[in-house]
Amino acid sequence: MRYLLSGACRPVLEQLARERTLCAFDFDGTLSPIVDRPTDAGIGERTRDLLERLAKLYPCVIVSGRARADLVGRLAGVRVCRAIGNHGAEPEATAARPAVVAEWKAVLDREVAGIPGLLVEDKGFSLAVHYRLCARRAEVRKRVLALAQKLPDVRIVGGKFVINLVLDRSHNKGQALAAERARLGCDWILFVGDDDNDEDAFALGGNIVPVRIGRKRHSHARYYLRTQEEMDALLEILVRLRSSPQSP
Repeated sequence: MRYLLSGACRPVLEQLARERTLCAFDFDGTLSPIVDRPTDAGIGERTRDLLERLAKLYPCVIVSGRARADLVGRLAGVRVCRAIGNHGAEPEATAARPAVVAEWKAVLDREVAGIPGLLVEDKGFSLAVHYRLCARRAEVRKRVLALAQKLPDVRIVGGKFVINLVLDRSHNKGQALAAERARLGCDWILFVGDDDNDEDAFALGGNIVPVRIGRKRHSHARYYLRTQEEMDALLEILVRLRSSPQSP
């Protein structure tokens, strides 16, 4: 993996500024710092300002594990080309909730919801089982995974102290990005994410610059930022490069 903000990678960013580039971002851990409780997440004032400026210069989409309505609310009025929720499965607000997700929720409520610190987040098209605040994380994770593997029509996606349960037939983040690239007529994609649930997007083929927050040996991302706090620096560079007189 190459450090994207290094001098050696400056030509990569310059090329993105010259091309018809789709700028795509995860939300939690990428635009927003990781927090103990999902309800506390939000974009910082400077990040919001830079994202707003970026979205006027490049086609921008946000692809998050959050429910789409929740995601839109947390973008704080920033106008992007599309906000996509539920790990790529919810590009629009009109689809109906799959009945099987309610069945999963009933099983989890019955079997594990009473574990101290465990939070089962119902996002309509998927569930997120958060165990960050549990006393015995490894033990709780093992128990939830064993239960999840018995559920029907489920795809299990890992995360930072969270187990995501999504429909096995639903679009993942990579498929959602490919659809947006075609819809918006873009030649390149910059995608920044921070977690295992972003690997489908990191692995997307074609002209893509996949960036991971935090270096990891086994990842499809070819570039990295050291911390989430460096997102502002990346956004600022992209804005400055596209705003320069020689930019298209």
